[in-house]
Amino acid sequence: MRVYLYNWNRKIVVNKKSNVMNLSAFKTLLSQVSAINFVLPNGSQVPNHFHVTEVGLTTKQFVDCGGTLRTDKVVNFQVWSTTDFDHRLEPAKLLNIISIFEKHFGNEDHEVEVEYQSETIGRYGLNFNGINFLLTEKQTNCLASDQCGIPDLGTKSTLVAAESYANACCSPGGGCC
Repeated sequence: MRVYLYNWNRKIVVNKKSNVMNLSAFKTLLSQVSAINFVLPNGSQVPNHFHVTEVGLTTKQFVDCGGTLRTDKVVNFQVWSTTDFDHRLEPAKLLNIISIFEKHFGNEDHEVEVEYQSETIGRYGLNFNGINFLLTEKQTNCLASDQCGIPDLGTKSTLVAAESYANACCSPGGGCC
C-alpha cells in the first residue's frame, strides 16, 4: 500500500506497508521541514540534540538459504546523542552532508536506514507522518520460502500453518536446517 503525503503542493510517495523511504524522498522532505525530529517505534523521541555521525552506503552481499546470491544496498545514517545539549542539526546542514555523500558514492536512490543506539545499535527503516520522521522496526524474513516450503506468514491462518510446519520439520532430525 502506498500513501501519498502532500507537503507544499508536492506529492511524496512513502510505502507504508514496508516502511521504506528512499533517499530522494528523504531529501525532498528535509527541504520542506523546519526541524528534524526522529521518533522511535515505542513513541519516544530521539533527543533533538542528536548528531548524524555518518552517512554511508552499506552493501551486503549474501547467499540466501535457497542458494541465491543477493546484494542489498542501503544509505545508512548513524544517529548519535550525547551531552552536547546545545547542538541542533538543521535540515539544510543534513542536506549538505548528503550532497557530500553523493559526490563520493553517486546518487543512486537506495532505501534509507537509520542506526540509533539505545541498549544496542538498532537498525530502523524510515517513514514520515507529516511532522516527524518515524524510525520503523525492521524484520527478518526468509527470501527463499518457496524453496524451503515455509508458508507465507501474511495471515493468522498461515501463522498457524507455519507453527505446525515448524513442529514437524524444525525439530532435531527433522531435516529443516
